[in-house]
Amino acid sequence: MSEPEGAGAVKGRTFLVTGANTGIGRATAAALARQGGRVYVASRSREKGEEAVAGIKASTGNEAVWFLPLDLADLDSVRACASDFLARGEPLHVLVNNAGVGGQRGVTADGFELHFGVNHLGHFALTSLLLDRLKASGPGARVVTVSSDAHYGARGIDFDALRRSTPSFTGQREYAVSKLCNVLFTQELARRVTDVSAYALHPGVVASDIWRRVPQPARALIKRRMLSVEDGAVTSVYCATSPAVAAESGLFYDKCAPRPPSRVATPELAELLWKYSSEWTGLG
Repeated sequence: MSEPEGAGAVKGRTFLVTGANTGIGRATAAALARQGGRVYVASRSREKGEEAVAGIKASTGNEAVWFLPLDLADLDSVRACASDFLARGEPLHVLVNNAGVGGQRGVTADGFELHFGVNHLGHFALTSLLLDRLKASGPGARVVTVSSDAHYGARGIDFDALRRSTPSFTGQREYAVSKLCNVLFTQELARRVTDVSAYALHPGVVASDIWRRVPQPARALIKRRMLSVEDGAVTSVYCATSPAVAAESGLFYDKCAPRPPSRVATPELAELLWKYSSEWTGLG
């Protein structure tokens, strides 16, 4: 992937990628580092995060790669991660909200349904805490959130259900709702903030670690026809760096092109989600 020109150029710009210890996130971080970006790898596991940093440095020749501890299932950890980054005193040009869980059951440390808590609420909190730094780092600051075409399967949001453990056996219904939340969050962020661009995207059906809890041999079977993590990172990198989307905000991308989101993704629902997310995190 060649270095883009103009507003989307990577060299010397600072990126924070959540879930960058593995899968699409690691491939995204590596692509940005390869183009000369300063990259922060945020992940729950220090061991895996530091291994990813070492691997990215070795494969790209870029020493400007660092680890940040972040557990999106714990809002205290989200606050600590943001504080850690802000204390370093450097700009933040692009936040890539990449990390996610799928096909699991449970609640977060703060009592939210696991998919919603990790895939949306943790990222909502992280973005809110870093938003002033993003604004100050412009022009051209961006928030890129990895959603999924699974969001088309969500019929809406039961806000009461978000405050208890995953009710479905597979967690797929809750995963779809969380991915709808990613789209709604992006749309509402674009409406509320004009000096930071926001993008949501479908990375493709990727053979990433999000499927790690699916039992073998079913996991091997469903991953057989999936994209590689490198291919899955292409749209994330595009939204994070391309000059072609610099003037756009609030759109949903698939294969590096805008795609109409679900009809359920209305401004009214987006505003309501923002209201609840702000109340539940004390931010926004």
